[in-house]
Amino acid sequence: MPRSPKLIALSLPLLVASCGGETPPPAPPPPPAPAVAEAPPPPPASATAPATPPPPAAPPAPTPVAKYDGFQSPESVLYDEQADRYLVSSINGKPTDADNNGFISALSPDGQVTTLKWIEGGKSKVKLDGPKGLAIAKGVLYVADITTVRMFDAKSGAPKGEVKIAGSTFLNDLAAGPDGKVYVSDSGMKVGASGFEPTGTDAVYVIEGGKAKALAKTPDLGKPNGLLVTDKGVVVVTFGSGTAYLLDAKGAKSDETKPPKGALDGVVMAGDSLLVSSWEGSAIYRGKLGGTFDLALTDQKSPADIGYDTKRGRVLVPHFTENTVESYDLK
Repeated sequence: MPRSPKLIALSLPLLVASCGGETPPPAPPPPPAPAVAEAPPPPPASATAPATPPPPAAPPAPTPVAKYDGFQSPESVLYDEQADRYLVSSINGKPTDADNNGFISALSPDGQVTTLKWIEGGKSKVKLDGPKGLAIAKGVLYVADITTVRMFDAKSGAPKGEVKIAGSTFLNDLAAGPDGKVYVSDSGMKVGASGFEPTGTDAVYVIEGGKAKALAKTPDLGKPNGLLVTDKGVVVVTFGSGTAYLLDAKGAKSDETKPPKGALDGVVMAGDSLLVSSWEGSAIYRGKLGGTFDLALTDQKSPADIGYDTKRGRVLVPHFTENTVESYDLK
């Protein structure tokens, strides 16, 4: 008798079991995807880096002992040790104009302008166009005036002659040595349409016995400006190259040193250090040749050819564009 389909269906599981088979279990569910941690919010800026400290406060502007005014483009200040006074040259116009209106003022250390026009161009047979550097040697006041060094009696101010410097274009500073020799710088410039232009006449001259000769003459001098006579030679500071160096008796250059800023004008000795004025830095620097120069006075606008009161330890600063002169205690 044939089996019924129902019977076959009931016997199939038994057949499978007798053959060692079993029903496969259902597939397990896939594992859950790992949770992705959310990125933490960025920390505040103050936590990532320390706050930048505020810049240090600027040092207070130096306070002058005395302030003088009434000048017209004051270029140089000289301490007259014999008379215990300060002498100031005023260009009174363009620095290279032959206008005969320059003048020299006399000041007292206590802050008084004793005589504004002690020596005045166009008066009392005085010729004075654009006076700049000043020096006193053997009772004579020497004044650098464009291409001529003029001489006056240091007590009365009366004219005492002149020395023309052939080939010069811009006589600038003067310095006198203990032997009576007087040195004068030619910055080698002229006034052009766009300001100062080089002429290539850069030089330092020495005047002796009423005659001038070149100690050094080359554009490599870097527009020499301020001068100072020492026992080792003549210290020169430059308006062009912004360096200070020494010229020996043969005009050889050595110990060239660069202060922090250039456009150097005046140089004096204070103790065993040099003081140098810088237009670019609006400052007075203190230092030594072959060493470093540091700030001695800040906030000095247009500081021209400085002087030094050796009796009181004061630096004397003419502010060219401000028409003032200030003195500062700086021992």
